[in-house]
Amino acid sequence: MNIFVAKLDYNTQDYELRSAFEEFGTVDSAKIIIDRETGRSKGFGFVEMENDDEAKNAIDSLNGTELDGRTIVVKEAEPRRERSGGGGGGGFQRRY
Repeated sequence: MNIFVAKLDYNTQDYELRSAFEEFGTVDSAKIIIDRETGRSKGFGFVEMENDDEAKNAIDSLNGTELDGRTIVVKEAEPRRERSGGGGGGGFQRRY
């Protein structure tokens, strides 16, 4: 199960996130999302746990608790939405 973790301290590291979830079972991966422009944490991340029962227990146990001085939000990650390929430009034509 893929788990979404929000409101993380900007200094929290992947290994600290992993450690918090390993108390509840086997963690396949733990990744804090980094801003490409600044190289800083975006304050959220994802944890992947193979066993759904362990993952649900971790969600129930960790949601609303404190990690690195911040009260975190923990929930099941929603599937990524399909992004449309188009970009901005819309319908304005200059007439001379």
